[in-house]
Amino acid sequence: MTEQAPGHGIRAERIEKRLGGNDVLRGVDLTVRPGEILSILGSSGSGKSTLLRCLNLLTVPDRGDIWVHGEKLAIRAASQQGGRARILDHRQVRRVRASTGMVFQSFNLWPHKTALENVTEGPVLVKGTQGNAAADLGRHYLAKVGLLDKADAYPRHLSGGQQQRVAIARALAMEPRVLLFDEPTSALDPELVGEVLRVIAALAGEGCTMVIVTHELAFAREVSTRAAFMHAGLIEEESPPQEFFSSPVSSRLRGFLASHR
Repeated sequence: MTEQAPGHGIRAERIEKRLGGNDVLRGVDLTVRPGEILSILGSSGSGKSTLLRCLNLLTVPDRGDIWVHGEKLAIRAASQQGGRARILDHRQVRRVRASTGMVFQSFNLWPHKTALENVTEGPVLVKGTQGNAAADLGRHYLAKVGLLDKADAYPRHLSGGQQQRVAIARALAMEPRVLLFDEPTSALDPELVGEVLRVIAALAGEGCTMVIVTHELAFAREVSTRAAFMHAGLIEEESPPQEFFSSPVSSRLRGFLASHR
């Protein structure tokens, strides 16, 4: 029987992960409620992306518990004798990932498929959506990110900003309950950042639940309902954006914000 937790959204407790001999996550607790937009900030190497990848088990945490939409993920913890953590129920993970969309830094589009084919790949393979229904779904989400006119274009013919918007449309086409963004603008030229941030801001305005790892401080302040600061594998401070950016408690957060002004 699947263990349930009250409510939906995402909850992580005491998440630990060691990579390459380094303690990347050192007991992280995190809750994301339905409708929240949580931005996670921090210096390079603080554990932000690893935490995000743990939330849908692209990276399996060594220890800790994760609930997604009220369902506890089945993970075997790493043993103290050097064993490896592993997924116990792969069907559960596929089900959870289908309702938890992920947008990566590097787009990860299929180069041999058109924009429309990239967007419809998930619904076709995972949900069995076929024919005109799949094409209509794909066009709907390409239109949502302002790229319906690029439906037949291949990734090599699109700018970086356009490719990232296709990647967002691809995640949306699975109609997830939560969207995870891992530094969605870090691979873009500065002049292309705005077009991607405008799409994400529009989704935030629709009440989509999101977790956004980002270095765009002004954007995080504008769209977030809550912001968190990670340092050395832990969440050091989290609060509503007005408090987070205007009255930080942590000296490390104050220094981080000052260095990014």
